Amino acid sequence: MARRDYYNVLGVPKSASEREIRQAYRKLARQYHPDLNPNDKQSETRFKEIGQAYEVLSDAEKRKSYDRWGPDFEKYEQARKAGAPTGGPGPGSSGPFTWNPGSSPFGGGAGGSTTVDDDMFGGLFDQILGGRGGGGRRGGLRANGEDYDHPVSLTLEEAFAGAARLIQITPVDGQPKTIEVKIPAGVTDGQRVRIVGKGGPGRSGGQPGDLYLVVSVKPHPRFARDGDDLTVPVDVPLYTSVLGGEVLVPTLKGTRLALKIGPETQNGQRVRLAGQGMNRADGTRGDLYAEIRVVVPTSLTERERELFQELAALRTSS
Repeated sequence: MARRDYYNVLGVPKSASEREIRQAYRKLARQYHPDLNPNDKQSETRFKEIGQAYEVLSDAEKRKSYDRWGPDFEKYEQARKAGAPTGGPGPGSSGPFTWNPGSSPFGGGAGGSTTVDDDMFGGLFDQILGGRGGGGRRGGLRANGEDYDHPVSLTLEEAFAGAARLIQITPVDGQPKTIEVKIPAGVTDGQRVRIVGKGGPGRSGGQPGDLYLVVSVKPHPRFARDGDDLTVPVDVPLYTSVLGGEVLVPTLKGTRLALKIGPETQNGQRVRLAGQGMNRADGTRGDLYAEIRVVVPTSLTERERELFQELAALRTSS
């Protein structure tokens, strides 16, 4: 039975872009995932078929060969590299093809042609790739494993200090596995963290793929981030902003730093605390900015109100 066309398997046209192929695969893989369809052999088969199609169409070189030779492109490519003449069928075809008898081991009259079916062709490849004795095994092209993307959500504190996660991945063979991954300090929203060798398994001695953690950092209710720098609002009593003094500035570590501000500090003014921002991969840190928010006193006593009136009169007359 001929294998289904890989483009039809993923439900995309032959002109589909890499992004369209990836989106179609992810949608179908979720739909037919064995975890979501327990004891469903049809879904399991479909899931594997989807994985096979994506493995080929997501690889530019494999896709080019597939578009030329069809589902048996690996045989044709190996035969071509081994020096055998080819004239194979296109995608979806399982019928015979025409072989030039001048170079065919099956013979044929001069100027004529010999029709060779797929079984005969497969036997020829066994001889070319597995040894002329006929007892060698049929070889397979070495292929590296597929790279996986996995979303990881972090708090700003976790992005600051680094974090660890236990995540479950399911390769195309449908066997889920749980691994522990470490996210370095200083990661940013949208960053992809590479975990080497934790993607899909390689084939025929190929290297395993990589796992990419796609990081999303949740907004913080108090701290605002700009690259490696942080900004935090700091409430300052009116009389401290006027006369100068000391205020406490919170940090992502959970500690507070004493900050001296000068007289007549204005509302909205930013004061830089060097090296108190986000951690960086090289061990350095960004800066923390304390944004002054002057707090106007409330529930004034009669005497306090009189003092403010005196101050206002002095400022008006000057």
